[in-house]
Amino acid sequence: MTPEQQARTTIDALLRAAGWYVCDADKANLHAARGVAIREFPLQSGHGFADYLLYVDGKAAGVIEAKKEGTTLTGVEIQAAKYTTGLPDHLPAWQRPLPFVYQSTGVETRFTNRLDPEPRSRPAFAFYRPETLPQWLTSTRASSARSQGRGNNISYTRSTQRSPCSLRRP
Repeated sequence: MTPEQQARTTIDALLRAAGWYVCDADKANLHAARGVAIREFPLQSGHGFADYLLYVDGKAAGVIEAKKEGTTLTGVEIQAAKYTTGLPDHLPAWQRPLPFVYQSTGVETRFTNRLDPEPRSRPAFAFYRPETLPQWLTSTRASSARSQGRGNNISYTRSTQRSPCSLRRP
């Protein structure tokens, strides 16, 4: 097994442990699970293939750039960011460009949340669970609407669940 194949085997196992359904592009079913990680996904012309395209609730949310162990991941961030803009137009997405970007060797993983005001790659101990990503997306949209004077009937409360906040109508 090549170092690249070993990295992908490890990444597959880590994704499954985090609750993702992992499959090849030719066998993809966006609704097989809440979170679907599709290997070797073909992007628009000029963008190549995403090592993994992450779908949550049937919509694209992010990408993973896989590299062999020992690769310096901070240098891969620009390549991975390019994939966030290459999703074919006819495919559903939470937003464009895609907001979540991972770079991983299977031993080391870095994550960029492009919803952050100043996005940057940070070390991650594991892949986030599929249910976490839409919570961030909907929380950010509601917060943006509130700050623009829309959605005045929405209040934010701390939750005992895993989400950073939950919406409650007064």
